[in-house]
Parts: sequence; structure tokens; C-alpha cells
Amino acid sequence: MATSSRRRDYLALTKPGIIGGNAISVLGGFFLAAQGQIDPWLLLATLAGLSLVIASGCAYNNVIDRDIDAVMERTRSRPLVQGRLSVAETLRFATLLGVAGFGLLAAFTNAVTVGLAAFGFAIYVGAYSLWLKRRSEYGTLVGSFSGAMPPVVGYCAVSGEFDAGALTLLVIFCIWQMPHSYAIAIFRFKDYEAAKIPVLPVVRGISTAKHYILGYIVAFLFASLALSVAGYAGPGYFAVALVMGAYWLYLAMQGYWTTNAERWAKRVFGFSILTITALSVMMSVESSLLPATPLMAALG
Repeated sequence: MATSSRRRDYLALTKPGIIGGNAISVLGGFFLAAQGQIDPWLLLATLAGLSLVIASGCAYNNVIDRDIDAVMERTRSRPLVQGRLSVAETLRFATLLGVAGFGLLAAFTNAVTVGLAAFGFAIYVGAYSLWLKRRSEYGTLVGSFSGAMPPVVGYCAVSGEFDAGALTLLVIFCIWQMPHSYAIAIFRFKDYEAAKIPVLPVVRGISTAKHYILGYIVAFLFASLALSVAGYAGPGYFAVALVMGAYWLYLAMQGYWTTNAERWAKRVFGFSILTITALSVMMSVESSLLPATPLMAALG
């Protein structure tokens, strides 16, 4: 029983929900670049390697955030906070995961992919967790580069280069992170306030955060559609991106007349997950069926 409990604690360090969500976006980027020409071993190595790297970053984050995790209601039961695992044990585990993940990527992908994974890891563990999260409202913006890296890594594992398609994915997923994160900060406002984490809703107020959420969703809508306009995704993806983005925008606008900001923020957050999942799935499915052509050319 004790061994089973420790296994669950080690698994909890890796934040499986985050790994699962990122795996979907890795697949989206990979299939988008592959355009139906799938190398199963490359796919498996990319998915497993980056998942291990993300798990490593999450485990390191547990060590870094153990003091504020003890203050926040949703994180008080984490293994390090409760003393079920030690800092030394967690650091060894995190390092092992990182070595294994980067080793897989280095052995089976390419230098661009490894470099992008390392960049995302450094941003999350270093720039965000160790420094900006506790000191600046712009920590969310800097951290978004790390959160946007999985689909770009998937794409570049196939393409071997950081081209306009990779840049478009980076922009889409960076912008998506912002309203997604601000919504979390609104319905977890008391937690962030108690832990003295300077997220935008705490620093500037929920009303200001609503403006930012709306603006970022407008930008996200245009950025996501650009993937089809430029010819990296097809009309099916375009239609899904338009519908999902438009409804997410409608939900954001409801924030201006809601009487329950917490409930509204949960809806915005929940639909953000559905939106990015739907787009990632469409990248995978549509690009596997037929090569994409620029939407403007198709309409012409």
C-alpha cells in the first residue's frame, strides 16, 4: 500500500493533466507538418520525449513553489507540502525525467526540436517559476512562451526548421495562454491574493482583466484563422477555428454584464480548453486526409 501511495505521489509531481493537454497540441503540430506522411517512430519519440521534459519541469516547479503551494487551497495537498516526498527525492526524480526526455529528443529528432524544448523548459522553470511568477504581472506573458512550445516542437520534429508555420503556431498558442490564464486567476483570485502572486486580476482588478481577456481572444481568433489563410491548414480547420473563436469571444463579452465573475471565468476557462483541443484535433485530422492549400487560393 505504501509503495502504491508513493507512486501516486511521484505521478502527482508530474501534473498528468498538463502533460495530457500538451500531448494533444504536440500531435496537432506534428500532423500539421507531416501532411499525412507519418513516421511512427519519430511521432512516438517526440511525444514521449517532450512529455518527459514537461514532467521534469512540473516536478521542479513543485520544489520551487512548495512555500506558496502551502498557502493556496487547491495545492495544499501536494506531496512536498504534506511532507510525503522530500525535496531531494523530488529533485532526483525531476532530473531523471529531464535527462530521459532530452535524451529521447536528441536521439530521434533534430537540433531545432531539442533547442525549442530546452527553451520552453528554461522559460518555465527559470524565467517563470524561479523569478517572474512572484515578482511581476508579466510573468503570465513570459510563461506563455513555454506553454506554447509543445505544438511548435511537434511541428519542428517533422520539418526540421523553424519556419512561418512554426511561428504561426507559436503566436496562436502564446495568445491563447493569456485569456486562459487570466480566467484561472479570476476564479482562483483568493488563492493568488493569499499567496501574493501578482497576476493581472490581483494587481489591476477583475474589471481590467476582463478587457484583457476580450482583447486577447480577438487576437487569438485572427491568429488561429491565419493558419488556414497561409495554407498550413485547410477549410475544415478554418470553420472550426471561426466557430470556436467566435463563441469564446461571445463568452468573454458576457463578462461585462455578469453578476458572478467567478462562475463566468470558469466558463471562459472551460471553453478555452475545448477550443484549443478542437483546433489541435482539426490540425491532426485534416492534414492527414489531404494536403492544405492557401485558403485565398482555394476560394479563388
